[in-house]
Parts: sequence; C-alpha cells; structure tokens
Amino acid sequence: MGRRSSRPDHFARRAKQEGKAARSIYKLEEIDRRWQVIGRSGRVLDLGCAPGSWMQYAANKVGSNGEVLGFDLKEVAVSLPSHAEARVGDVYELKDADLGAPFDTVLSDMAPSTMGDHKTDAARSASLAESALAIADAHLRSGGCFVVKVLEGGDVPALVADMRRRFAEVERLSPKASRKGSTELFLIGLHKHPGSSGK
Repeated sequence: MGRRSSRPDHFARRAKQEGKAARSIYKLEEIDRRWQVIGRSGRVLDLGCAPGSWMQYAANKVGSNGEVLGFDLKEVAVSLPSHAEARVGDVYELKDADLGAPFDTVLSDMAPSTMGDHKTDAARSASLAESALAIADAHLRSGGCFVVKVLEGGDVPALVADMRRRFAEVERLSPKASRKGSTELFLIGLHKHPGSSGK
C-alpha cells in the first residue's frame, strides 16, 4: 500500500519543485520516452492544453525552430516560450484557419466535467476523444503521431478500431503519474496512414 498511495504526492511535489504547471507533464514524458511522439522542430497541436504542462514539455522538445499551438476553454497562465501559443477556444468550433499547416503531432488531454457515474463519464470522455481523433484525421500529416486520453469503458474498443484504420500502430498506456484509482488511459497512434480518413 505504502508505495502506491504516496505516488500522487510524489509527482505533485516533483512538478512544483521543477516549476511545471501540473503532474500531467510526466504522463506525456513517459509516452514520449517510449514512442518518440514529439520530434525536434516539429509542429504540435495540444487540445485541452490547460494548465499548460503538456505545452511546456512539447515546447522544450521541439525547440525554438518548432511550434506548439494549444486550445482550451480555460486560459493558460503558465509562462511559455515564444514558439508556443495557448489560445482560449472550443475544440468543437475550430476552423481550418485557426490551425494552419498540418501538424506533426496532435495531443489531447481533454477531460469532461465528471458526473460521478463511471458509465456516463466514460461515454463523455470517449466523445471528446473521438472529436480529437477527427481533428487529427484532418490536420495531422502523413506519418504523424496522435496521443489521446480516454476513460476506460465500453467505447474504448470502438475508438481503438477507428484509430487502427488511420495509424500503422496503436498503443495504450496507463502512465505511472496517473492518480491512484484513476481509470484514465492513453491511446497512442503512430505513423498516420497517407490520406487516411476512416470515412
């Protein structure tokens, strides 16, 4: 019990000590370490970017020749370098003009306002994940990578199947930095098929 119950405190303390916006940065770090989803000088889209920890990580990884663009309903207060921009916006209302050129990586850490009923929360989470996948489908370059958070539930197999139609490989991970008892998992789409749309 001891080691697992102290895990959330460890990552929260570490984030504070290192000046990171949130513990979630270590989830992306673990994913990127395993699958290299973010490349140097790449263009990254971060959906549900508040409070900004994934943008911090991505901006550092792509470097000054890269670009990170984030969207969230909430403002991001954390300081970001000049090649990273967080905008307030609804992902359901994004237009092509808002996004510009294709991205090398699309990230989604979006989460619904939970209701306390796991089935309902999982369904709402899957809906957000499907929206993120649709954006990746339209704005991710061939060969690009996609990372999306979703709550365990009956809709996950269908989401995985959709991703398999678009990507050469689909992986899944429950990161070490997730809170104890969390049902979140991350699906990772690698090497987007040329011209894939799943339609």
